[in-house]
Amino acid sequence: MRISDFSFDLPENLIAQYPAEQRSGSRLLCLNSSSGKIQHNKFSDVLSYLNSGDLMIFNDTKVIPARFFGEKETGGKVELLLERLLSDNRLLVQVKSSKPLRSEMRLRIYRKNTEVIEDSLEAIVVERSDQFYILQFDKSLQLKGQLFAHGYIPLPPYIKRVNESQDFDRYQTIYAQNDGAVAAPTAGLHFDENLFADLKLKGIDIDFLTLHVGAGTFQPIRVDKVEEHAMHTERFVISERVCEKVHKCKKAGGRVVAVGTTSVRALESAANKGKLSSADSETDIFIYPGFDFQIVDALITNFHLPESSLLILVSAFCSKDMILDAYSEAVRNKYRFFSYGDAMFIY
Repeated sequence: MRISDFSFDLPENLIAQYPAEQRSGSRLLCLNSSSGKIQHNKFSDVLSYLNSGDLMIFNDTKVIPARFFGEKETGGKVELLLERLLSDNRLLVQVKSSKPLRSEMRLRIYRKNTEVIEDSLEAIVVERSDQFYILQFDKSLQLKGQLFAHGYIPLPPYIKRVNESQDFDRYQTIYAQNDGAVAAPTAGLHFDENLFADLKLKGIDIDFLTLHVGAGTFQPIRVDKVEEHAMHTERFVISERVCEKVHKCKKAGGRVVAVGTTSVRALESAANKGKLSSADSETDIFIYPGFDFQIVDALITNFHLPESSLLILVSAFCSKDMILDAYSEAVRNKYRFFSYGDAMFIY
């Protein structure tokens, strides 16, 4: 398979720059993976596609203020995007700079909305690691708290505006618990307290795992053949309670509904011969057509970028042609795309 097989034309005006007025007020395209039938709904209508006894699994990672601005010791400006905390004083970051950084170079990271030197953090470039850099801060810093005070919520690159106050709330799920993501698990952005209450009333169980979404999720695929792509690594945690619920649901004939591709990746990474095991690990699983899903029966997801690993993943859930037909239908009906956009339910 070629990466170019997963391309589609998307008018720029359909890329959502702001969230819907209400979380559950987004639109929902429902796709039957057996027949290919498409239905158009409001997101809250997802209830009519769920059954008592189904189990929904959400990703409760929390987006951290992972975007930073500063300057090199030469005065040149830099922009940093945190990929992960490596230790108490080391970071793995993506860097935007007019010239590549050098080992031993010093950087000054400004606090939000200021370039006051006395209120900045200083870091040293340790080395380059593939497309990332490793930075080291003074060991005396309480890095997490002090660093986050200097950061911004990292909106995706296709949102062509500066951060606004609403982004600190709306680019975060209402159930986010565990700091570590640099991108939101966007399928979960559509859920509000009223919808959770309605799920409970209908007898639909829910539970949570954690997968910390990394900055690599926005990196383009740089190979021509799907099978040659190497995924970035992300940390995930699945509890024994979630495993027990999944096995109970399956045994009773219910469906495991993954909310978001991140939940899919975590669940399928921890599966072996149809059994789910608890885990605190890392995954670089790449799901593409031909993949044998062991745990996930249905999927709620947003619309994804052309030629992206996420579009390829959802194509594995039914078929490439079925997904691309659904995307064409979404474009014709002016659905809003990507992180702040509308959603799909594939069942």
